[in-house]
Amino acid sequence: MAGFLGEAYLWVKALHILAVIAWMAAFLYLPRLFVYHCQAEPGSKQSETFKVMERRLLRGIMNPSMIVAWAAGLALMMNIEAWSFGWFHAKMTFLLVLTAVHMMAARWRKDFESDANRHSERFYRIMNEVPAVLMVGIVIFAVVKPF
Repeated sequence: MAGFLGEAYLWVKALHILAVIAWMAAFLYLPRLFVYHCQAEPGSKQSETFKVMERRLLRGIMNPSMIVAWAAGLALMMNIEAWSFGWFHAKMTFLLVLTAVHMMAARWRKDFESDANRHSERFYRIMNEVPAVLMVGIVIFAVVKPF
């Protein structure tokens, strides 16, 4: 693939795929932790353990992998001038929603950390599915390029 990345294109693409895998793995697990955290009594040992797990997952895996996925993805986008394709606009819309949900999850984690969760177990069960649905759309637009 030509462009400013030259021979590094495939390495950047591999980095992007690896970062996306790590981001999605963490993203599919964090809301599940929230479901279980809802069942723990605030201030209990179990609740405190969930706080540590959630913080480490978000800060140690989810945030760094999102940043790398975005950085590598933007480099790939610029390399192929993706903004000129309709599929890219659809993919970017789904990606922006996914990033917004990521930021919401970070807020929910802070709420749990301060024992101020405002949502139900059912809410987090539903939110656990949102990243997967968005991921399906993103992959279809990026790979199939339907328009």
